[in-house]
Amino acid sequence: MATTAVQRVEHAGGTGHVAEHGHSEHPPTSTGIDHRKMLMWAFLSSDCVFFASLIATYVIYRSRAQEAGVGPYPSEVVDIPYTSISAAVLLFSSLTMVLALAAIQRDDVRGLRVWLAATSLLGMIFLGGQYFEFSEFYQVEGLSLQTNMFGASFFTLTGLHGTHVAIGVIWLVSLLVVSLRGGVSKKDSLNVEIVGLYWHFVDIVWIIIFTLVYLIPYEEGPEGVEAAPEAMLRLMNALPFS
Repeated sequence: MATTAVQRVEHAGGTGHVAEHGHSEHPPTSTGIDHRKMLMWAFLSSDCVFFASLIATYVIYRSRAQEAGVGPYPSEVVDIPYTSISAAVLLFSSLTMVLALAAIQRDDVRGLRVWLAATSLLGMIFLGGQYFEFSEFYQVEGLSLQTNMFGASFFTLTGLHGTHVAIGVIWLVSLLVVSLRGGVSKKDSLNVEIVGLYWHFVDIVWIIIFTLVYLIPYEEGPEGVEAAPEAMLRLMNALPFS
């Protein structure tokens, strides 16, 4: 009778070892997926709802900034070319994260360290750019959390995203330190994959934020209150998972 897998039994010192070829080993869970990975997916799902509410709040409040008659307004402070560079840096870090995971899956510890360091550095550059932008908005343009509804929603949304990036950088640096101490090998690749899931999520969220905050031009004032939700809806429909 044909079998779906070839089993081999090796006896050494009175002990037996059975290995199946053609089947990958699964952790002992009901889903066949490691519980740590499932927990990360659950966290990211809840974070999607969290950022969706922040983005919706920003879209509505930005449009009402001019209606309240208190500036500065988005069109007066937003610097698209500068933020585009920061966005490109963060998006490029997704590539280095993929290379880090690929390296450890090949048991290339040195490659893992190089790409983890590169990802961490790119994340720090993004945070530095965001700090500079916030400083310019506050010191030069006079925009703060208390200035108007645009300032409150803008700093809350982008600031909390920056906090997520900072957490990711700390996580990456911690993993790099553990690797330098010899604590990461091919069998620990799931740890790298989990931090990679978090990092890619942060990058995807920034794509949405960057598009809505910096790229989509819509009216400021009463007309924009009606146009902004439509712009957001068009963006969400364009996303691959919608």
